[in-house]
Amino acid sequence: MSAHHYSLLDAIEIELKALAWWETTHPGAEALASSEPFCLDTLDFSQWLQFVLLARLRAMLDAKMPLPSNIAVYPMAFETFKCMPEDTTALTEAIAQLDEALSEQPVIREA
Repeated sequence: MSAHHYSLLDAIEIELKALAWWETTHPGAEALASSEPFCLDTLDFSQWLQFVLLARLRAMLDAKMPLPSNIAVYPMAFETFKCMPEDTTALTEAIAQLDEALSEQPVIREA
């Protein structure tokens, strides 16, 4: 099943790049050390996706560690992206699919 998880992570990366939100400069250890959910005080949500969520899940997959099953990133993604001028439909769908794969629960999509 890990190949499926990698492809879900790749789909999020592809969408971040398509939106020109993929960053080549790392935000630094201090920004990543935030104790706030989604590092809201130090990172944009797209940065959190790239530097925290994707990085940690890929590292866990590479180390053959169990992945988290209590996860709900889609609601935050929907709330964060709903007022953005960019079309984030594909990105939020990729995040919903990742949530579903990890939690093994359906994600109710917002309209």
